[in-house]
Amino acid sequence: MSAQFIGMIQPHEVSEIIARRGPAIDPAYVRAFAQAHEYAGFDRILVPASGSSPDTLLTVNYAAAATKNINFLLAHRPGFVAPTLAARQLATLDHYTGGRVAVHIISGGSDEDQQRDGDFLSHDERYARTDEYLGLLCRVWGEDKPFDHEGRYYRAKAVWSEVKPLQQPHIPIYFGGASAPALEVAGRHANLYALWGESLAQAGDLVQRVRAAAALNKREIDFSISFRPILGATEAQAWDRAQHILETTRHLRSEQSYARGGPQQSEGARRLLADAANGDRVDERLWTAIARETGGRSNTTSLVGTSEQVADALIKYYDLGIHTFLIRGFDPLPDTLAYGRELLPLVKDKLASRKRVSVAVPHSSPVLQALAA
Repeated sequence: MSAQFIGMIQPHEVSEIIARRGPAIDPAYVRAFAQAHEYAGFDRILVPASGSSPDTLLTVNYAAAATKNINFLLAHRPGFVAPTLAARQLATLDHYTGGRVAVHIISGGSDEDQQRDGDFLSHDERYARTDEYLGLLCRVWGEDKPFDHEGRYYRAKAVWSEVKPLQQPHIPIYFGGASAPALEVAGRHANLYALWGESLAQAGDLVQRVRAAAALNKREIDFSISFRPILGATEAQAWDRAQHILETTRHLRSEQSYARGGPQQSEGARRLLADAANGDRVDERLWTAIARETGGRSNTTSLVGTSEQVADALIKYYDLGIHTFLIRGFDPLPDTLAYGRELLPLVKDKLASRKRVSVAVPHSSPVLQALAA
């Protein structure tokens, strides 16, 4: 299986080292950012969501109209739109984009952010609601006759949608969340489970736990992992750039009167901080300083080194069974183009080379296989 690459676009230029300027939506930037990912060879683009950000459905619709072939991953929070309506909205978008949409389900790891939209359920209740939400969502996509639903969180009569997803059997469902309730929901519904950028040991353990949850439901599941690669012409230059990013992040957060990051409620954030507790550098290339500085908010761990070194690091995760990589930079648009020039081709070439060697070496010759490895 070849590696897949997901990028991320936002409706305006901003990052840990770039303060937002201007309005919340910059259409020209969104268009250029989406086109840059397509030009760079990414397979898909994530449009993230929060309790204060512009609407993801409309952003994906706009970005898809500005591109030709690249796929999109729409972050979606259950609980704010009825699943019956969301099913029709997503199926409609799937048709208008030519089957280029997947949905990334985020139940919410912050009470504060959820409450901005009037959601006062507890963490575990949010995942229970997501479980019912996804079951109903997929049923709307799949049923060819009206049906009734009565559950703990949703009640509807004569449910039916004349629009079904263009992709069959349904739009791909990506899923995030590392708590025990989250893993149960992922095992029942997710096509792909998304990890934040953890150490090899932590990531490998979580992959096995998610696979076990899926196996209980007689399902298989794919995986992605998120990193913020920091590249340099030499390893020393890459680490110098990482230090500059940390200093700029601290300076900007100080200017904006942000306190040093504290632990988030999400299990994913706690896992990032657990890696950070082992030092700024883990597994040789995993850099955790920004995660510690911001309290594990979002995907804030990096792989640092030359393009060759970072490609080799990504392949170690590939060997754990994680075949999709969500990568984005601290200087978002230029980094996207740099990844396309250097990192993506290297990873794909290395994997293709390994496959050619594997095919060339007879399976009946363990000695030759060992030499080829």
